[in-house]
Formats: sequence, C-alpha cells, structure tokens
Amino acid sequence: MRQDANPAGAADPGPGPGPAPDPYGVRGHVVIVTGASRGIGRGIARHLGRRGARLAVTGRNPKRLADASAEFDALGIEHLAVACDVADKAAAVDLARRAHEHFGRLDGLVANAQSFRPVTPLEEVTESDMDLLFDTGPKGTLWAMQAVLPYFRAAGRGRIVTMGSAVGMSGGAGYGPYSASKEAVRSLTRTAAREWARYGVTVNCVCPASAAHRRPPADDPDRRAVFDAMYAQHPMGRDGDPDADIAPPVLFLLSDASQYITGETFMVDGGGQMRA
Repeated sequence: MRQDANPAGAADPGPGPGPAPDPYGVRGHVVIVTGASRGIGRGIARHLGRRGARLAVTGRNPKRLADASAEFDALGIEHLAVACDVADKAAAVDLARRAHEHFGRLDGLVANAQSFRPVTPLEEVTESDMDLLFDTGPKGTLWAMQAVLPYFRAAGRGRIVTMGSAVGMSGGAGYGPYSASKEAVRSLTRTAAREWARYGVTVNCVCPASAAHRRPPADDPDRRAVFDAMYAQHPMGRDGDPDADIAPPVLFLLSDASQYITGETFMVDGGGQMRA
C-alpha cells in the first residue's frame, strides 16, 4: 500500500538546525565530462569546475586536452585529464575506473563528445560518414553510460546528461547523419531513464544551439552566409555561449534539485525551434 511522505494531519517537522544544503550546487561532486578539450564540452567543464565540481575530462587530441587542462589548473579546478576516444568501449570503462579510483566517488556524467562532419546533401552521405557519427555519437554515449552505471548503482545516486541537437529535431538540410545520430542519443536517453530510475539514476538530454566555435570560417563565405541567414530568423539572433548559456542547465540536471526529472529533453537554443 502506498504511504504518503507526509500523511494528512501529521505535523511538518520543518527544517533541521543550521543552514540547509544547496540542492542546486555541485560542489564536491565528481563529474566526467567527455569531449571537454574545446567548444561546448570545455565550457561545461569550466562552468562546473568553477562552482566546485571535481572533474574527469576527456579529449582525443592530446594537445587540445593539455591546453584545456592548463586552463583548468590556472582556474584552480581539481581535475583528471584522460586522453581517450569515446567510440572505444574499453576506453570508456577504463575512464570510469580511473576517475573513481582518483576521486573515490562518481556523481555525474556529461556525455558530450561526438565527431562532426561538414554539411553534406543526403544523397552524398557515405558509409564512413554514418559510421563515424554513430560510433562517436549514440554508441560512444552508450559506452560511457554503461561504464558509470555500476558506480552510480552502488552509490544509489547518479546523474547523466546526454547531448542531443536542435538540428536533430528539426531535420536540418545537410545534417542527415548528424541529425540521425543525435536523435538516437535522445532515444537511448529515454530508455536509460526508464530502466535506471530504480537505481536512483536520472538521465536527461540537453539539445543546445550551435556554439560560436561551429560558425564557418571567414574564408568559407558561402557556408558563413547560410549560417548567418539562419540566425537572422533566430529570436535572440545569436549563438549560444557554452559557459554562460548552455552549461547552467547542465549543472541543474547534475544537481539534487533535478532528482525528480528524468527522460526529458531540454531545448537550450534561445528559442531557435520557434523559427519553424
């Protein structure tokens, strides 16, 4: 028989003595952020670290990862930098093991890493295009999720944030493989949320707008013109900033304040979906 948390007529005990813990914070939490050497992942890692999270950060490019690690050191962010490819399942398992051994606990995962391909018409998409995006996208995300689950299950708590895409939901022309891979990530998110809630694990997806690092270079005027025309119809008229715009909702989903939210998709795109 279901028991109410506070049956009718029972006195509300009220808050205990002293200041209440901050349910919105991540101070002291250990969070793995994949693809943290640049762009959105780096902005998320920076934002979390400056608010007291301890991080295990990854990247495939050792030079970029070293650069990010140096920045985090300068900011006083406690972190472990691990060069690895998220498409490698064994590497994901090793990453989770090393993070847990280093910090003594695991609290969250931001499965951000994924490769990207230039805009390509659907009829020109190759097998290698599909393999790369699915190996690093839904498969890489799943390997990371599987790798952290034993630690979350043992702790009775865990937070997983996956990364979808606004263009995945809109079916943007030229983004076929990328859109398909991101929608597969959203599907895995919902399945994991349903299966793992019993362990105290929440799984949610953030779909961000493009960040500034995605803007085509000035020496590619045709692609830049397409990009700028797209944002001319955007309600806010700009890209999302990884640190200021995209990272705060991720922090919320990693915190205790989100404990009753799972299987959801959060559009963090400045209202971009309203262009349709």
